[in-house]
Amino acid sequence: MRKFRRVCVYGGSSEAAGEKHRAAARALGGLLARRGIGLVFGGGRVGLMGEVANGALAEGGEVFGVIPEKLRSLELGHDGCTELFVVDSMHARKMLMAQLSDAFITLPGGYGSMEEMFEVTTWTQLNFHKKPVGLLNVDGYYDFLLAWIAHARSEGFIREVHEDLVTAHSDPATLLDALARVEIPELARWIDKP
Repeated sequence: MRKFRRVCVYGGSSEAAGEKHRAAARALGGLLARRGIGLVFGGGRVGLMGEVANGALAEGGEVFGVIPEKLRSLELGHDGCTELFVVDSMHARKMLMAQLSDAFITLPGGYGSMEEMFEVTTWTQLNFHKKPVGLLNVDGYYDFLLAWIAHARSEGFIREVHEDLVTAHSDPATLLDALARVEIPELARWIDKP
């Protein structure tokens, strides 16, 4: 079973997110802190990004933000971070977040959250790293995405060995425990097999 030093959390930056999503973000941040796991996040103070950081900070957790200078200059950076890394691009942001983290969890979000989640999932699939990926499926938010993954598998675009590469649960503690037990398929065992 894996031990996590830090977990990266992706999530929407929209201030329009409802309270159920905000509460889930705070709960996840608090859970990480209580378990002694550092939070890595996008460095913003708005939306679910800000809420997950606030949840961790409220429980005395370590919080590492990574934000591009362009966004920080718009005064969107979170001032309470243990450490706020300012980088020059979105690509640098994503790479540093991945390097700092042992696992990834995606809260509800939009285009950016999905892009980040799918990128690290692809890196896991190709064994560029062996870090588990999870979705916090708040109130069924990701049900359609999970159905798409099953559909892509049935159509032959996702191999059976990778259908469960993204772990999902509605409860943060259950999701974190499940991620600690994930077994990442070895690239050499599936790359040449139909």
